[in-house]
Amino acid sequence: MKKLVVVAATAGLGMTGLGLIGATSASAATDTSAAFHPASLNWHACQTDIVKGAKAYDALGPVKVSTIIQCAELQVPLDYAHPNGQKITLELTRTPHQGSGPAKGDIVVNPGGPGGEGALFGPRVYAQNSAAMQKAYNVIGFDPRGIGFSTPKMTCDEDYTNAPRPAYGTGGKVTDAAWLAKSKAYAQACAAKWGPGSKLDLMDHIKTIDSVRDMDTIRKALGNKKLDYYGASYGTYLGQVYATVFPKRVGRMVLDGNVNPKHVWYEAQLDQDRAFDKNIEYYFGWIAKYDNVYHLGNTQKKVHDFFYGLEDTLTGKAVAYQGAAVGPDELVDGIQSAAYRRSQAVWNAYAAGLSAYKTGDVAAFVDTFGVQTTGGSDDNEFAVYNAVQCTDTQWPLSWAKWHADAVRVNRTAPFETWGNVWFNAPCLYWGAKAGKPVKVGQTRDLPKNILMFQATDDAATPYAGALELHKVLRGSHLVVQDGDRTHCIVHRGASAVDAYFDDYFLNGTLPKQDTVHVAQLGDPTPPASTAKTAASAHAEVVK
Repeated sequence: MKKLVVVAATAGLGMTGLGLIGATSASAATDTSAAFHPASLNWHACQTDIVKGAKAYDALGPVKVSTIIQCAELQVPLDYAHPNGQKITLELTRTPHQGSGPAKGDIVVNPGGPGGEGALFGPRVYAQNSAAMQKAYNVIGFDPRGIGFSTPKMTCDEDYTNAPRPAYGTGGKVTDAAWLAKSKAYAQACAAKWGPGSKLDLMDHIKTIDSVRDMDTIRKALGNKKLDYYGASYGTYLGQVYATVFPKRVGRMVLDGNVNPKHVWYEAQLDQDRAFDKNIEYYFGWIAKYDNVYHLGNTQKKVHDFFYGLEDTLTGKAVAYQGAAVGPDELVDGIQSAAYRRSQAVWNAYAAGLSAYKTGDVAAFVDTFGVQTTGGSDDNEFAVYNAVQCTDTQWPLSWAKWHADAVRVNRTAPFETWGNVWFNAPCLYWGAKAGKPVKVGQTRDLPKNILMFQATDDAATPYAGALELHKVLRGSHLVVQDGDRTHCIVHRGASAVDAYFDDYFLNGTLPKQDTVHVAQLGDPTPPASTAKTAASAHAEVVK
């Protein structure tokens, strides 16, 4: 769940939502997609931009995925209730197995979001797979509807994230008024382009259930009787819903960094607020441990005070350099990456960026945290994030409730509470009707072979939600990495984790116990040189 944020929390950041109210029946969901029969996939050489993107993962393993990746386009109904009506196109990638003979199967993968681009997630997963997995399986990535290389590509206001934005604040009248107006304008821009009455009413057909039906269409187009699937973050919610709606079509399914099915989506943001605050304070303690490197204070409290003092300073005056700027929002959004994942490159980069500010190195500080001030940005992720979250289920329509909840949570978790509010505030004004989410697990034929992975201190998808999902997905198995703070733990350096992943896909073997525990990897130490750039940190985040 990115943030289940561009800025705030991606089940990645900013995952939020009301508790489950009602349900879309599994039988109804199945019937509406059963009538559509997709064309066969025509795999071909990928366009240049996709090949360039795949090259970012060439160094992750022995196979240069950019040289073998293939692409295909798949037409699906905009509205599965009208299978012969208007169509949209999904972009698919296939990174083919390297073994002799036919592949063991096709693993369809999704990186989360909602709003995460998935076509390039396929070669990333493949590159990180073990040699045995690369020989056995094709990996199928796909950009969900509205995202990335799929068409149409949903954007609403490409100037929305230009820096510096209004300060997130703490619930005061001035900041509230500024952000409510900004959020309403964004929602209105989306409705004008993509809502009822527009050329293509995508906003009414971009719920989780729509992408779940697309996943089943992908299965059909691949010619497979069952879907083998790996989903991370919000991708676990896609998997949960698929297993509920199409239980007999589940092959082998892995869910990594798990969404709480009963907190979709409003309560999820409140869960994140508390968890991210805990993780950022831990990170401040790590910085303090290496005060001889970063010089920001030799206690957690001193680093905490430095950070929040800097946030206040930037609220008064942003720091700008060569077309980019850092205000208080950009500072919070940037350093949030350190609360997502325990990593030497990420942890060092942001600590070094803070240190650069203290030493007066404006260029390095802005390089680490800065966002462009003009020219706009690709807000595809943010647009689709809102489009899915705001219509999966009805958010509270009372600003008084949002405000009261945020004030309450902010008392003990001030790091990202208000940033998460404003990340999700367009849902107050969204121009498409909300639906009712599928009640996960409420089906007679629920598969018993789903394998889950979770770190106990994951902030984007907190551990309590994984335990709830494990209970709901009766017969599932859970691999827990104790004490780790990384969001999604497969292919993150823990051989014990990856061994369970491989044994499941290669042999169908589940852990002997219902829940098994593996040890955390431990905290990183600063590298010999602390000159890591923000680009290095961001590259590390996507691995």
